[in-house]
Amino acid sequence: MFSNKENVNILTALLLKHGVRHAVVCPGSRNSPIVHDLNECEEMNCYPVTDERSAGFYALGMCQTLDQPVVVCVTSGSALLNVAPAAAEAYYQHLPLIIVSADRPIQWIDQLDGQTMKQTGALQNYVRKSVSLPEPHDEEEHWYCNRLVNEALLECKHRGCGPVHINVPITEPLYEYTESALPEERPIIRLNPVVNDLYVNQVAERFMAAERPMVVIGQMVLQTLIEEDLQPIADYAVVLKESLSPHVLPLTHFEEVLAKEGDNDAYQPDFILYIGSTLVSKRLKQFLRKCDAEEWAVDADGEIHDTFMHLDGVIEGEPADVLGAIADMISASKLNSTYQSTTFHDLWQKSLTLANSHSYDFEPAYSQMSVVKYFEEQLEDMYYDYRVQYGNSSAVRLGNIYAGHQIYVNRGINGIEGSLSTAAGMSVVTDDIVYCVLGDLSFFYDQNALWNRNLKGNLRIILLNNECGGIFTKFDGLKESKARDFVIGTHQTKAQGICTQNDVGYLKATSQEEMQIGMVQLMTIDTQRPVVLEVFTDAQEDDQVLKNYWK
Repeated sequence: MFSNKENVNILTALLLKHGVRHAVVCPGSRNSPIVHDLNECEEMNCYPVTDERSAGFYALGMCQTLDQPVVVCVTSGSALLNVAPAAAEAYYQHLPLIIVSADRPIQWIDQLDGQTMKQTGALQNYVRKSVSLPEPHDEEEHWYCNRLVNEALLECKHRGCGPVHINVPITEPLYEYTESALPEERPIIRLNPVVNDLYVNQVAERFMAAERPMVVIGQMVLQTLIEEDLQPIADYAVVLKESLSPHVLPLTHFEEVLAKEGDNDAYQPDFILYIGSTLVSKRLKQFLRKCDAEEWAVDADGEIHDTFMHLDGVIEGEPADVLGAIADMISASKLNSTYQSTTFHDLWQKSLTLANSHSYDFEPAYSQMSVVKYFEEQLEDMYYDYRVQYGNSSAVRLGNIYAGHQIYVNRGINGIEGSLSTAAGMSVVTDDIVYCVLGDLSFFYDQNALWNRNLKGNLRIILLNNECGGIFTKFDGLKESKARDFVIGTHQTKAQGICTQNDVGYLKATSQEEMQIGMVQLMTIDTQRPVVLEVFTDAQEDDQVLKNYWK
């Protein structure tokens, strides 16, 4: 029988799944559930050592001999600090030492309770990764605990080897062993295609064998995608991308499809290949988290980003490594006369075609949506080279509906700060026209981007001013709060004075006709200084137009 502590059982199960077979265990009360579980596993060899300092080096010697990860498990309090010398030695010898420490519940740290100290990060200078596991109370916390253990165990043998620290808070009672079996935990694996192309081909084969394969492309700035690889895949399987990735394939209006078909199981993939980084679409992330699908990611650094909550593995390499293998298999199937696009592809393609038509045909009333649509339509007729930087929240979501080109956005941590400064910095190192489309809070927060004598006339700014953080107006529950105006940041600020003091050209629009005239001026003017087009709209009308679109 195993402990009833869920985080302990998750840790034990994943140690086995990752092939760990040796553990040095020290006596103690708080770590007794961990020691009990390890000893219950027939596959695990346990070696009791009383002195923690000695135990750390005992495990170190095993690592040197076996060239495999070895656990050293200690109880709470200063016991962990006694392992520090061995951790430091493992760090500089590049040995895969797994330090597991039991801990008191976080709420009791620094409360003058026995053997409670700050254990999280206590060895951070001498381990490659340090995690502290939650005590799960629901499925999401269970997923989080699973992911943390996977990340730590993968890191101890990533790009060479090194020690890691897994801290395990455990709530009393400690001595209840009521579980008949360990949970069936999901191990995440990491493949290096440079070392073993066979594994990459195996992933490609699984993609080809799937009935409902899907490629999801997140934000990519510096990386390149090869059209010769991606196009045949898009003809065979479902490829979903936002405008944040390189403009290799046309924009796919998958948000509109999910708004209509998101509850239809026929649209769920059974295999997901995720390349690139962040996604704007909350709807897509929520949809894919509900899918029962095998999932592989491609990441140049081999980092674990379990965005859809069921990652099976990550391939350390460039997207072209994997996409090329899949494209080759598709080409081979054409030569063998076995090629046929999946029914799943055809289903999605039909819906995407309808969604694209809806986006093209929908004529929004005067609003921020109409501004972005008109801007993107006019941009298609411009004869010069350009780059477009969008602000976060509402602006980039509108850009994803209408942009037929790659867009830039500071999406890494999803804040309003720095959007204008980033566009300004981009403009001074290129002769391309640089457009910045952003909301009022983003603009006024970052107005010092214009206080800069390096700026040139190639910086053009479209300021969407509805006198608040408009994205918050859609939340009905917030309408009941007396603090609503504080939350959405209502204001009456205008940009004209800011432009005057910084020698920046200024255009203004308060209607559809004025906006269209101002937009043409903005896009065709010959000037040596930046220009701002400030478009005033009503926040409630902006929200209503979007609701009409999604209907």
